[in-house]
Amino acid sequence: MTSVTQPTTAGPWSPLRTSVFRWLWLASIASNIGTWMHEVGAGWLMTSLSASPLAVAMVQVAAALPMFFLALPAGALADIVDKRRYLLTVQLWMATVAVLLAGLTLLGLMNVPLLLLLTLAMGIGTALMMPAWSALTPELVGKSELPAAVALSSLGMNVARAIGPAIAGVLVSLSGPWLTFALNAVSFLAVIAALYAWKRTPTVSILPAERLFGAVRLGVRYARSAKPLQAVLARTFAFFVGASAGMSLLPLLVRRELNGTAADFGILLGCVGAGAIAGAMFLPKLRERLRSDVIVAGASVAYAAVLFGLAFIRDFYLLIPVMLVSGGAWIAVLSSLQVAAQTSVPSWVRARALAVYILVFFGCSALGGIVWGSLASEYSLSVALAGGGAMLLLGVLLSWRFHLPVTDSEDLAPSVHWPAPVLSADLDRERGPVMVTLEYDIPQENAEAFSHAMLAVRAMRRRNGALSWGLLQDSENPQLWQEFFFDASWLEHLRHHGRVTVAEQRIEANARQYQREGVAVRIRHLLGVPPPRGPQPPSNTPHATTGVSP
Repeated sequence: MTSVTQPTTAGPWSPLRTSVFRWLWLASIASNIGTWMHEVGAGWLMTSLSASPLAVAMVQVAAALPMFFLALPAGALADIVDKRRYLLTVQLWMATVAVLLAGLTLLGLMNVPLLLLLTLAMGIGTALMMPAWSALTPELVGKSELPAAVALSSLGMNVARAIGPAIAGVLVSLSGPWLTFALNAVSFLAVIAALYAWKRTPTVSILPAERLFGAVRLGVRYARSAKPLQAVLARTFAFFVGASAGMSLLPLLVRRELNGTAADFGILLGCVGAGAIAGAMFLPKLRERLRSDVIVAGASVAYAAVLFGLAFIRDFYLLIPVMLVSGGAWIAVLSSLQVAAQTSVPSWVRARALAVYILVFFGCSALGGIVWGSLASEYSLSVALAGGGAMLLLGVLLSWRFHLPVTDSEDLAPSVHWPAPVLSADLDRERGPVMVTLEYDIPQENAEAFSHAMLAVRAMRRRNGALSWGLLQDSENPQLWQEFFFDASWLEHLRHHGRVTVAEQRIEANARQYQREGVAVRIRHLLGVPPPRGPQPPSNTPHATTGVSP
């Protein structure tokens, strides 16, 4: 793996000097407090409506499942529309769902299917919101402050995790789950107010916005060709499938195994948040001494120990330190993966790349909820929780070869080094496909090194939008090589120009170092010919006769 330098970061609190980031960060904490109150209320309400472990686990499944279907379209939308207006619309949707949950629960009209349906609706809002929200951070702070801003966002989420469940436990005990849903609806107003007050300057482009389905396809193509992002996704899968057993089965563990109350459930979730806050304070020091790979592996082992503790410990007070450890381990993994995902992709595809990360994250939560809930129904909670711990340990072993990226954010800035292509004035810029050919003159002694270097060029072209790519060697003159790739249209080729980063400029330079000295690389742009319109002229070519060779 190519080594890159660790970015120079500002102090851990420096992003808060930016007023827009500060207010949105505070608003997100308020909203996340409401979200965690909702989680406690929904989980506890389901245990009141049904004693089935699978039904209780399905609450997490219903919340996470929309991510699997909507994360990529949501990421594409976030990359091509105004993020501020988009987020305002989604927040209003989620506030409406929370009001419905509160009203129906207060009136005693809630049942299992309705709770799952409204949880699904809230999950849809979350799925639409998260890619845009995650991609917002680089717009609010400077590049040097980005890792600190991501860490602060994780910290804020876990501050909410410490406060929200504790408040919810008390409220559920005093008045029932409806009040947690109502306060969640109010919490969305903080985000709506902060977004409304933000005077965002939209990015101006001379090119029209991408189309939704094309943007989705390009996001998938980027993820398939970007090795750093793939490493993040592999580590995400390895951790969250097993780790999901803890959060999905905790409500049932408290109620059925400990005979606890909603307040007990809130206290344990509050311990998770408190442990996460403590972990976030220690993370900067850990990152100075250890690679992210080591931190994620160590935290995964710690979380596996937590799941084994949940499987066999049935004393409430002994579970308190277990949940504190779980919070520290969880934030260590989540923060490391989020920083890696945020800083390893360029801005033009950031929301889509983060959507793929979020898709894997929530897909693992949904899959884990189904697997561990079914296992608990068939056998016992102890078997399911121990199975999650074993899965985590196996994930550490299988994912060790996937190294998390450490990328200098400057490397991801547009290089703007490609010369502007020329299109004849009488040709339509929507026309396509466009075939770009590059002719190289490579001395024979450099042929093997050149062809190997072009593998990285192939990945670069594909992740930046090329539909296909190839490399050919002249049969008559083996020193002549021709690279070709296709873009969907002339407009897409212009977008391709703007996507090439400084790091990718070095990839090109690495391949072109083998070019014969003094000979320029010849570049041509060829447009596909549209089919002729109207009736076809009669053909004078005689019909083929059976048995006659050409």
